[in-house]
Amino acid sequence: MIHFFEYNWQVRDEWFEWCKQLPNAELLKNRTGGAGSILYTLFHIIDVEYSWIRGIQDKEDVVLEFTNYNTIEKVKSLSNTFRIEIAEFIKENVDERKEKVVSVTWDEDKYTVDEILHHIIIHEIHHIGQLSVWARELKLKPVSANFIGRTFLPANLL
Repeated sequence: MIHFFEYNWQVRDEWFEWCKQLPNAELLKNRTGGAGSILYTLFHIIDVEYSWIRGIQDKEDVVLEFTNYNTIEKVKSLSNTFRIEIAEFIKENVDERKEKVVSVTWDEDKYTVDEILHHIIIHEIHHIGQLSVWARELKLKPVSANFIGRTFLPANLL
């Protein structure tokens, strides 16, 4: 499971770099499909990941306002900050908690930790696909989504 988080974080970082070629207005432009804009989509991925991890930890959700993260630098900084906390949690042998049932404030259903971790991973991959479509619409090469060929070492978690 750790390698899939590492994969998502590597790809996310590559999207942050990719975004630097566009003016902020283009990153904020509302687009068809997905979460709305390129920048909001990246923010949304981070927000969802952090909220679910905090839910697994029985911590209160932190509600973030996108207006406070309206540049690629601010969204990347948010990602880096949350990643440190999430990586520490994942390294705590999450496998032992996979069957723990979790309840969160924004959903009336209950889920196992295993279901939530899979959801977090798939959620990001889904939105990365949308970013790739938008990149092509802009006539730009998207970030590679290939898992094969990437290097994952435990030290890479942070």
